[in-house]
Amino acid sequence: MTRSEPGHSRPDPSLSAIMSERRQLINLAYRLLGSLAEAEDVVQETYARWYAMSQQQQEAIESPGAWLTKVASRICLDLLGSARARRERYVGEWIPEPLPGRTEWINARTGGATADPADRVTLDESINMAFLVVLESMTPAERVALILHDVFRYSFAEVAEIVGRTPAACRQLASSARRRIRASQPPATPTAQQAGIVRNFKQAWEAKDIDALIGLLDPEATAIADGGGLASAHLHPITGGEPIARAFLEVAGKAPNLTLLERTVNGQPGLVAQLDGITVVVVAFHVAGNRIKHIWAVRNPEKLRPWTTA
Repeated sequence: MTRSEPGHSRPDPSLSAIMSERRQLINLAYRLLGSLAEAEDVVQETYARWYAMSQQQQEAIESPGAWLTKVASRICLDLLGSARARRERYVGEWIPEPLPGRTEWINARTGGATADPADRVTLDESINMAFLVVLESMTPAERVALILHDVFRYSFAEVAEIVGRTPAACRQLASSARRRIRASQPPATPTAQQAGIVRNFKQAWEAKDIDALIGLLDPEATAIADGGGLASAHLHPITGGEPIARAFLEVAGKAPNLTLLERTVNGQPGLVAQLDGITVVVVAFHVAGNRIKHIWAVRNPEKLRPWTTA
């Protein structure tokens, strides 16, 4: 992920120059909010504020890209400030919106046509589900400081201007955020090994083999489902390998025609379950060593828009 470099030739505040920032803004807002739908709203609002200015005001801005990033970040900061209250009203557990891999990225709003590349979120370690879930435990200022500095390479002086703190305070916020991440995430398991474990989980789920499922799960594993009140899902986390295995077998028993597909979910191996060709659940995994430590199953249809097939 790169950012516009200040101090070079004055950017042209034309339509093409302004709209070329869209992808970076989508990438930034998704990481800050964990929701593609909300990220799109933030970008729309950011552009609305730009075009609400006169041409003279626009031309007076030295770096339109930096201005757009600053405004989008502040809108996200405000949304994060109210997110806790909104999460408390949410039915059941809230999981960040899952993203498909590049080859599966579908734009349901255009009848299954491939989405504009400007709308895609770059898939890297800063969007894996485990990372996004840790971000949810941070204060809004910690989250913004970490993402802007560590992912988008903004200086702490620039971050300070956005979050309304001193550069030293922003450095401390980012440091605190990094400690949270280190404390919650063990060393990453190689992707190929993760893919093999997820494939074995899929096969055991299809075979309704409870012993095989339990063998793939850490004894203290947790599984969280997100139905948002719009789809049936466990309202509370499930803890323990055997209870999780039984929960997945229960799903298999209720939906015998469920088709399981191996897919990339937020840049890592995951599963998609479909009924009659329609995606009804996306499952993300966190693998530690050779066992599954965390499972996140998203059933809320409003969070499955990018996975909808024509």
